[in-house]
Parts: sequence; C-alpha cells; structure tokens
Amino acid sequence: MADAHAKNHDYHLVDPSPWPAVGALSAFIMAIGAVTWMHAEEGAALIPSIVFFVGLAGVLYTMLVWWRDVIDEAEHKGYHTPVVQLHHRYGMILFIASEVMFFVAWFWAFFGAALYPNEAIGGTWPPEGIEVFDPWHLPFVNTVILLLSGTTVTWAHHALKEGDRKGLINGLICTVILGALFSCVQAYEYIYAPFGFTDGIYASTFFMATGFHGFHVFVGTIFLLVCLIRAAKGHFSPDHHFGFEAAAWYWHFVDVVWLFLFICIYWWGGAGGVIHHG
Repeated sequence: MADAHAKNHDYHLVDPSPWPAVGALSAFIMAIGAVTWMHAEEGAALIPSIVFFVGLAGVLYTMLVWWRDVIDEAEHKGYHTPVVQLHHRYGMILFIASEVMFFVAWFWAFFGAALYPNEAIGGTWPPEGIEVFDPWHLPFVNTVILLLSGTTVTWAHHALKEGDRKGLINGLICTVILGALFSCVQAYEYIYAPFGFTDGIYASTFFMATGFHGFHVFVGTIFLLVCLIRAAKGHFSPDHHFGFEAAAWYWHFVDVVWLFLFICIYWWGGAGGVIHHG
C-alpha cells in the first residue's frame, strides 16, 4: 500500500514551528523596552533596559535556533530540492532589492540637502562650520579593504564550485578578517569625527548612511563567519550551497553601496569643505 504521507513533489511544506511566534514576541518585548528606555527619566532606566535586553536575548536565540533548523532541513533532511533552492534565490533577490530602497532613502535625504542647501545652514554645502573627512585618507583605506574582500569572497565561491574546500575556507577566513578590519577602521573614524550626530543635517545624513552601512558590514561579517564554520564542518557542495551564495550576494551588495557612499558622500559631498586633519 502506498504511503499516504509520501512526498511526491519538489516543494518544502514547512513543519509547524514555534520560532515565528517566539521571535515576534521577543521583538515586541525588545521594542517596548527600547521605547521606554529612551523616554525614562534619569535614575529610572534600569527596568526598561532589562526589558530591552531580555527581548534582545529572545531575538538572538530565535535567530540561532531557527537557522539551525533551516540548516538541518538542508543538510540532513534533504528538503531543499532544486526548486526550493530556486525560490530561496528569488527571496534573497527581493530582500536585497528592499535593502537597496532602504539606502535610497538616506541618499535621497543627503542629496536633497546637498543640492538645495537652505539659509538655515548658510546656503552652502558642506554647511558652514563643518569640517569634512579627507576622502583619500581612512575612507579610501576602507574602500580598498572592501574591494579586496569582494575578491576574496569570489575566490571562496569559485573554490567551492570546483570542490576545493581548502580554498573555500581560506577565502572565507580572509573575507571575515577584512570585514572585521573595515569595522575597526570605521569605528576609529567615528571616534575621532570632527562632528557629532546632532550637529546639523550634514552630520545626521552622514552618520545615518555610513552607520547603517557599517551595521550591514557587521551583519555580513557574521553571515560569512557562520558560512566559514559550516564549511569547516563539511557543509556545502558544488551543486548545493545556497547558504554561502546568499552570503556572497549580500557581501557584494555591501561593497557596491560603499562605493556609492565613498563617491557621493565622502568625495562629492565633501568637495569644497574644510578638511579635517585631526
């Protein structure tokens, strides 16, 4: 007798999981904690901060166990058929497209202020009293670092497709190190920035655009680090490696956004301004 529950299709019908509900509840708790913490009076921030970190711990735990389940579905249960992998690729493409529009908002704000500076900022761009970064100093160093990391992740990708696991691991090690180095250089730049977040429209748009990009670099570095750990455990094969492919796509997206940031904000956006030499 045929098994009524036998799988006779290429699709993955996901088993019931508690993680969407747990993740949503944790995110809600974290949001409540963050909002109340921001509005708490001096000396009354302890409880809101605890609520925030409890929610954050729940979100991080949900991410860990949910991704663990997805990896198990791919590596051990065989649920990620070619059709499912194709749909995962569609999903990643749509996610990156949404991230592009996210950064469009910050570029829009920057160009809106830079192309039409009002009298409140002196009618000039950069605004009067603002010292800008020398684009050919730390920003250029970070540009070289990210472009180099793009080549190392491509090296890892080609090694994987050729079945060279040693090349895959070495390429990922280099990429993770370069990603961490980029974050360190940017942190140093922020520490010694000649302006603060509240110092007008230039500072606000600068920190929002470059700061969110820095966050994406941090996330991408973790993404690639997880891929490195999985590669060391023997995961991925030349014809089944969407987890790595998604990380590589995301990293290339981060690279391209940085090129726009470097050209538009550091170089063009600071042209004519007073260079900070501190």
